[in-house]
Amino acid sequence: MPGENLSREEARERGRLLTVDGYDVALDVRSAVARGPEAATFRSRTTIRFRCAEPGAASFADLLAPSVTALTLNGRALDPAAVFDGTRIALDGLAAENTLVVDAQCAYSRTGEGLHRFVDPEDGEVYLYTQYEPADARRVFANFEQPDLKAPFTFEVTAPEGWVVLSNGAQEGDAEGGRHRFATTQPISTYITAVVAGPYHYVTDTYRRTFEDGTELTVPLGALCRKGLARHFDADDVFTVTKQGLDFFHDHFDFPYPFGKYDQAFVPEYNLGAMENPGCVTFREEFIFRGKVTEASYERRANVILHEMAHMWFGDLVTMHWWDDLWLKESYADFMGSFAQVGATRFTDGWITFANRRKSWAYRADQLPSTHPITADIRDLEDAKLNFDGITYAKGASVLKQLVAYVGQDAFLEGARRYFKRHAYGNTRLADLLSVLEETSGRDLAAWSRAWLETAGLNSLTPQVTYDAEDRITELDILQEAAPEQPELRPHRVAVGLYRRLDADSALVRYARAEVDVTGPRTAVPELAGAERPELILVNDEDLTYCKTRFDEGSLATLRARLGDLADPMARALCWAAVWGLTRDGLMPARDFLALVRRFGGAETVVGVLQSVLGQAEAALEHYVAPEYRERAARELSEGALRELRLAEPGSGHQLSWARHFAAVATTEADLQLLRGLLDGTAKIDGLDVDQELRWAFLLPLAAHGAADEAAINAELARDDTASGKRHQVRCLSARPAAEVKAAAWADVIESDTLSNALVEATLSGFAQPSQRELLAPYAPRYFTAIERIWRERSIEIGMSVVRGLFPSWQVDGATLAAADGWLAEHPEAAPALRRLVLEERDDLARALRAQACDEAAGPRP
Repeated sequence: MPGENLSREEARERGRLLTVDGYDVALDVRSAVARGPEAATFRSRTTIRFRCAEPGAASFADLLAPSVTALTLNGRALDPAAVFDGTRIALDGLAAENTLVVDAQCAYSRTGEGLHRFVDPEDGEVYLYTQYEPADARRVFANFEQPDLKAPFTFEVTAPEGWVVLSNGAQEGDAEGGRHRFATTQPISTYITAVVAGPYHYVTDTYRRTFEDGTELTVPLGALCRKGLARHFDADDVFTVTKQGLDFFHDHFDFPYPFGKYDQAFVPEYNLGAMENPGCVTFREEFIFRGKVTEASYERRANVILHEMAHMWFGDLVTMHWWDDLWLKESYADFMGSFAQVGATRFTDGWITFANRRKSWAYRADQLPSTHPITADIRDLEDAKLNFDGITYAKGASVLKQLVAYVGQDAFLEGARRYFKRHAYGNTRLADLLSVLEETSGRDLAAWSRAWLETAGLNSLTPQVTYDAEDRITELDILQEAAPEQPELRPHRVAVGLYRRLDADSALVRYARAEVDVTGPRTAVPELAGAERPELILVNDEDLTYCKTRFDEGSLATLRARLGDLADPMARALCWAAVWGLTRDGLMPARDFLALVRRFGGAETVVGVLQSVLGQAEAALEHYVAPEYRERAARELSEGALRELRLAEPGSGHQLSWARHFAAVATTEADLQLLRGLLDGTAKIDGLDVDQELRWAFLLPLAAHGAADEAAINAELARDDTASGKRHQVRCLSARPAAEVKAAAWADVIESDTLSNALVEATLSGFAQPSQRELLAPYAPRYFTAIERIWRERSIEIGMSVVRGLFPSWQVDGATLAAADGWLAEHPEAAPALRRLVLEERDDLARALRAQACDEAAGPRP
């Protein structure tokens, strides 16, 4: 990735110097349907009108392109060979007002960065879409690639006739000769401009809103996907959630949707969940479900739809100056996604899912050595790319949830309303947000900001309780701790819940509750003194704050015996998350966590929580169980999964969750024989529809254990000769337990760059199978030899995938830890982003070793 980086200092100086008045971008993508070398590039002609605060000064424009055909600055021809180095265009002698025209040949992408070109293997059709964040618009047109140089954009796209072509603005008039011209946008940043083009299946609807003053708002809605997915596309549900979200945000934001139309494109080989391009939001097409999925999948899709919609205000209308304040959009969108989901849609368990799944992502990220404050120190674009993480999203959203409890919902939303009106179409920093929230709440938020936004780390809250002779609480304190390397103790607004059974056979229910502001290392909860002895004390009841929840000995004993008896689904989800945290921290033996899953997983009513817990069980088995106990633990887990699969309600989401989990942990010959039978129809489980997606889920473990050969995998592809089927086939092929298979997969990723981003991901996920540790052992040293070259030669997206996906996490031993430490010690000058990735993987490996030591120390189980 040489020469592609941009530092904060460079952006700050260019932002001081330049003001951009507008872009006219003309793209000719008719070459996309060609074959061979002609399909490699497209024509990009850009006109940029901008002002310079210091006439005579020099600056630069950004462009990543194979070649530049012509360049003019203020009518003066520039020699591309002299001023264009492959990444930047040098601009000398700027006038007060300037016009730059760049005619270039830009490259189609196979990595999901820039203008991605996808050929559908099912019908040969070609599909295009753009993805830019944080800085890949420069792969498609010349620009000033930084978020604070906003400008209006006018796009024109010439495409094969008959194609659907979309951009941020609405199309103006009919396309003539394949030429589509789009309305000029409001001022927006380069990274949220967008083009989608191809023979997409396109469905339309309309949103209408009448405001209190009688004005009416009409928003044309569109939803699109590849033709091959049209039969699976439930656009009506997408539109339902979209309209509910638009109503909700209009109710709360008092700022009409500002970008005209609202298209939502579900596109192939997408690296992200979605992207908030105003008027033209892009999503990964996996949100179109080819088979039966649980309600949790629909809930997650709705959350992503609402997250991206919140960005229309937080991020698109008002944008951060630089990536330091990325959280200003991502934390808000993450919070608002769940807030709107619970307040406006059928998915009223959204905060439960947030507590159990989303915050787990944040807790992991905040315990890595690369943890950072929510307001991060982003030195350059590589830093920015890696900070789209659990801290920026989920921790930030958690902190905002706590802020709502602290200042009140009304004050919080009124602050948002003032923020939009004050900074519409502009750029902001942390101080801009805090100032409006201080206005509306009447609180000084400086101390809160220092504690929560400007420091890193995670606190633990543990109850400490004493009882009198009559089994009543005499004292209940909350102890707050922090890791030595992140010693900050923070203010927490928490609810403390006391739970017990009303009789011996009843559920655990809350019978007392108190809210308290936790400050410092010890905080008393006097309101609960005198309460009868609880069986469980939950110190972050209702999930008001962001912390590790710990338990006193009596509460932990209750969870070991009766976790599934907790009646309240939020309390149950919080306890599941807490015992998983104990397991990851090496404070609970991994086999004890697996025992909880086997004993109480079947009683979990919230299917999203169940799926999360089952995924954690799989991770615990793979990484945290001591090696000498792993075989028995795997057998017990698969036996428990099969038992719950047979007991689950036929046709239910719970049944489907257990089926997928069973496939993931299947190891014995009997397990594999059942999977074969379910595939060939000789075995059946009442109500379980083995559709095509489930067939692939069953085939993968068969391939990984040598029970399905290449012919069987290719035969499955013949049943499902689609883009999705091809990805599954590649994954299954690379999962086979043979040395020559692993060598070929390694070569496909490391020695070649011909695979698309989606097939790289499929190859990586198939390559690393936990049952193949010995087979994969030789690749650990090869990994450390290869990664610096991969980082240097590949795009950052592919580089990140390879560095993470091939790290030898399957070799949980001291030798691998020493190899990682050795690489870090010997490569102090490696790219900081690369070192961060290796350091994070190394930390996960060290955590696994600690967890295995805890599990080993627990000794054999009866």
